[in-house]
Amino acid sequence: MALLKTVDLCRDFGSIKAVHDVSIEIEEGKVFSIIGPNGAGKTTLFNLISGHLEPSSGKVVFRSRTIQGLKPFQTSHLGIARSFQLNNLFPALGVTENVRLAVQSRYPVRYNLISHCKKYSKIYEKAEAIVSQIGLAEFSETPAKALSHGDKRLLEIGIALATDPVLLLLDEPTSGMAPEETARMIDFIQKLKGQLTVVVIEHKMTVVMSVSDQLIVMHQGEVIANGKPLEVRENPEVKRAYLGEELQ
Repeated sequence: MALLKTVDLCRDFGSIKAVHDVSIEIEEGKVFSIIGPNGAGKTTLFNLISGHLEPSSGKVVFRSRTIQGLKPFQTSHLGIARSFQLNNLFPALGVTENVRLAVQSRYPVRYNLISHCKKYSKIYEKAEAIVSQIGLAEFSETPAKALSHGDKRLLEIGIALATDPVLLLLDEPTSGMAPEETARMIDFIQKLKGQLTVVVIEHKMTVVMSVSDQLIVMHQGEVIANGKPLEVRENPEVKRAYLGEELQ
């Protein structure tokens, strides 16, 4: 059974069909990549899944529960985490503090304003473990604003992981990265395989072909191909719509 599926999902903006009759199934424990030209509807699809937009019609089903129309905080508590194209961090706070705040959101404890935060050791232990997992332990106390672009992207993913997701949505995680930073991100996503289910919106084919178990191609709001990366790579419609010589 699919962890997540959409059924005839649509979102219109006036006369523009940003997402049109999209039906996909995301299997648990795998990495799916969604590709397509700008304006294909990829980020709108993420917004519909995560609750940032309501669909015009159709359904989103997560763990056999219909969730379209829920708010982002509600889908988050169900186990869906999301990163964005633009970093969404607390720039003046350290790396661990950024993660700690996300961990804290999952602990039903009362806080005493005159107590030191480190009193709550389980929360800090989990935050520190996630900081180590994303490879930023040496920057634990560094303000987020002082990190490199690549490290900021990793920190944002760490914040998402701190909410205990079973489904992680990554919107262009390597955007603006140098080649060495992109390689680090590829390695990190590969290590997530089997730990949780990941769906990636991505433009870099080196990333897509390296991490994906399944590839979904969107064009003008519709899914035009869905299959194994090497199969999709040879799809004539995909080549015409988007990839062209890039896959040769």
